[in-house]
Amino acid sequence: MFLQYFIWSCWYVTMGPYLGGQLSFSGKEIGLAYSTTALAAMISPFFVGMLADRFFSTERVLAVLHLAGGALLLAVTQAKTFATFYPLLMAHTLCYMPTLALTNSLSFHHISDTSKYFPIIRVLGTISWIAAGLTINVALGSKATTTPLPFLFAGVASLLMGVYCLTLPHTPAKAKGQPVTIRDVLGLDALALLKETSFAIFVASAFLICIPLTFYFSFTPSFLGEMNISDIPAKMTMGQGSEIFFMLVMPLFFARLGVKWMLFVGMFCWGARYFLFRLGYDAGTAWPLYVGIILHGICYDFFFVTAYIYVDKKAPETIRAKAQGFIALVTLGAGMFVGANLSGLVVQKFSFPQVTPVKFQQLADPAAWAAGNYAKWDKNGQPVFGKIEKIVNDGSELEAGGVKLPGTKDKPAALLTIYQKAGDGYQPSTQTAVQPLASLSRPMSLWNKIWTLPAAGAIVILVLFTLLFRETNAAPPPTDRQKNTK
Repeated sequence: MFLQYFIWSCWYVTMGPYLGGQLSFSGKEIGLAYSTTALAAMISPFFVGMLADRFFSTERVLAVLHLAGGALLLAVTQAKTFATFYPLLMAHTLCYMPTLALTNSLSFHHISDTSKYFPIIRVLGTISWIAAGLTINVALGSKATTTPLPFLFAGVASLLMGVYCLTLPHTPAKAKGQPVTIRDVLGLDALALLKETSFAIFVASAFLICIPLTFYFSFTPSFLGEMNISDIPAKMTMGQGSEIFFMLVMPLFFARLGVKWMLFVGMFCWGARYFLFRLGYDAGTAWPLYVGIILHGICYDFFFVTAYIYVDKKAPETIRAKAQGFIALVTLGAGMFVGANLSGLVVQKFSFPQVTPVKFQQLADPAAWAAGNYAKWDKNGQPVFGKIEKIVNDGSELEAGGVKLPGTKDKPAALLTIYQKAGDGYQPSTQTAVQPLASLSRPMSLWNKIWTLPAAGAIVILVLFTLLFRETNAAPPPTDRQKNTK
């Protein structure tokens, strides 16, 4: 479990700032990159259910997938364009996401009491997420968000995991020789539960709430970077520390609140954290950002863990595993896929050059700049916007508009295409300029508008859920088909 989640944590937090800052990917492209895990989560049940469970031992499937996934992550470090980066990352996540279910099933096969021992085993994954963030932060510093090195760390960890899997105890294919259907793989027998109105409302709410919550996973690191928060991988681990704490105290809350109000608190905190992020942006202060990160324990545990418990209570014993697979497909798959892509479009809509920026980020580290970045400088007391075409620091000269400017290691220079006002945004002109890199600042996205949208969406979903959902504990009787699958 420690190695399993170490791989994911190495690159997931730092990817957004790296793609936006160094590779100059658009918000839409960053959203697409983050949606790879959700898309792979929707596809992986076919692989696990139709192949891994029927033809091969679990430990060997894990070994092959992690070795292949590690090689793909090493290839990702060389990708500089979206056309090469996205397919490689998609291929990696197609290898990686099935291993989440496989590590669980391998664990279940070899422990005598799952309710007693599995939580102790699984918590190593959360501890690993913290350890990976701290490792990346200490080992790489500012390079964590300005280089592809986190993917290198993840690739090496994946290769180590692949070799280690070969030493795991033999775990035979649990469904070898059994017939399989797409209905079984996707857990569609759980659709019978939707006949109960409250369960249908729960599923719809779970899908919808995953759309605004994906804004957090996809763009919080980029937001923190623009707010000049340092040590982002380490700071983000405060959320996992909070997750461990609230997981421990969750039974106390559950006994007093019940399913409906646990879900209510979880959904409310998703909206509250986005309002905190907006407050931090508007006030230019950091404490609301840290509170928003720490809320992750309540956001995740009170919503996702409570949802899994509720599904376990509602589903007849014969289809509980299928029902859990179905709700995971709805939330971690479909909901987050829609959310990741929508968040990318929203961020792009409220970022330069689509809008006129009102705040700007001063970058002390020259390595944080890259060709393709948008920049602002002042000319005769007026702001000028442009796109960096070239940066020199080897002593050579850049020339534009009759001005020559040498770029040295201590004082790099940049050649920029000037952007002119066009409607609400800007578009490139035929003019160029040269500027010292130190004179440039980066236009910030309009984060106040960006965070308002998922906050409002979460609150609307919360209100509808509260008004419509009625908690009932009794599981419906199994259908004849469900009885036959027992």
